[in-house]
Amino acid sequence: MAVLTLGLGPALEDERARAESPATSAARIIAVYQVKVGNFNLGNFSVTTTLNGSGYQMRGEGKFSILEGLVYRWQGVTASTGQVTEAGPEPATYAFSYSDGGKTDERLRMTFGDGAVQQVSISPRKGTIPGTIPVKREQLEGVLDPMSGAFLTARSANPHGDLSVCNQMLPVFDGKSRFDLVLKPKKRVMVQNTARTAYSGPAAICRVKFIPISGYQPNNAGIQMMTQSDEIEVWLMPVKGTQMYVPYRIVLPTPVGYGTAVVTSIQVAGSRRASVD
Repeated sequence: MAVLTLGLGPALEDERARAESPATSAARIIAVYQVKVGNFNLGNFSVTTTLNGSGYQMRGEGKFSILEGLVYRWQGVTASTGQVTEAGPEPATYAFSYSDGGKTDERLRMTFGDGAVQQVSISPRKGTIPGTIPVKREQLEGVLDPMSGAFLTARSANPHGDLSVCNQMLPVFDGKSRFDLVLKPKKRVMVQNTARTAYSGPAAICRVKFIPISGYQPNNAGIQMMTQSDEIEVWLMPVKGTQMYVPYRIVLPTPVGYGTAVVTSIQVAGSRRASVD
C-alpha cells in the first residue's frame, strides 16, 4: 500500500480516469444473435453484459444444432470479468465450456493479472497436436479474452456509425491460440429492421484481418482460409445510452459457406448517458 501523503494524488487521478471512462455508468445489455453457416440456421447465441462502475461481467450462452441434433449438436457457455479503463478492458477471468452432444466435453478457465495471462486450466487435458506452434509467455502480455475483445473495445461519443471505431488491433488469447484481429474501416450503413426488439440505425462496417501468432497448426485448412481471407467483416452498432459499439453482424468464411451472426434482439437497461438517435 502506498504511503497516504504520497499516494493520494495518483489515487485521485485514477478515480477521475475511472469516472470519465465511457463504461462507468451502470448498465445491462442483452443481445441475442442468430447464427448461420451456409444455408443452415444453427441457433441462437445470447450475450449479457453488466457494467457497474468500472467493473464488467459478461456471460454468453449458445445452443446450435442441425436437423434437431441428428447431424450436429453443440452447446456452450462463456464468461468474462474485469475492469474497463480509458485504455480499454482489463480482463480478470475468462471461462469457456462446451459439449457437442456427449462426444466431447471441455472446460477452460483463464486468470489475468499484472497485464498478462497468469494461469490457464483445461479439463480434460489433451496432448499437443504435432506441428502446433508453441505459445510463448511474452505473447500473453497485454492480451484480451474473446469476450472482452469483441464487446468492450470499440468506443465513440459519436453514435452515428463512427468509422473510427474500426481503427484498432485486438490481441486475443482464447486459452489455446494467440492471434491478432486487425480492424480497418470499410463503410457506414443504415440498418433497418421491422421487429420491435431488433436494432435499426447506423452501423460501421469494419474489415477484419486474422493474423495467427501461436497455438495453431500452419497446415490447418481452416486457419489457412481465415488467414488468406479478405472477406471477414464485423458491423459495429452504437449502444443507446453508452459510448459503446458492439457487433451487430459478423461475417467470416468457412469450408461449407459463410458463417454469420446477426443481432435479432438487443435490450439496454440502466444506462445513464444520453445518446442521439
